[in-house]
Amino acid sequence: MHELSIAMNILEIVDVEVKKAKASVVRELELDIGQLSGVVIEALEFALTEAVKNSVLEKARIIINEVPATVKCNDCQHEFAVEDLYTPCPSCHSFDTEIIKGGELRVRSLLVD
Repeated sequence: MHELSIAMNILEIVDVEVKKAKASVVRELELDIGQLSGVVIEALEFALTEAVKNSVLEKARIIINEVPATVKCNDCQHEFAVEDLYTPCPSCHSFDTEIIKGGELRVRSLLVD
């Protein structure tokens, strides 16, 4: 389960930002997780539940936004929504696409005191 290592990395990022802000408490953490990021959101939620114990995130509200995937066809330049990378372009039926949106995994915001 690589989601536990992702949760630990998120905690490290939060710790750095909390120190920069000279804060002591995180009220809210908002994450953007792309549909094609390879992260299982339910597994990440479980991993975060365990990882945040005894940390600045212990009482924080954690919001996870799933970002829908959009790809662009490299053959005809058509942009379209997908649920996986095995979807052919609806215009030219090519499988040669690149992810425009939906591959991200990022801390969107922190609300600290």
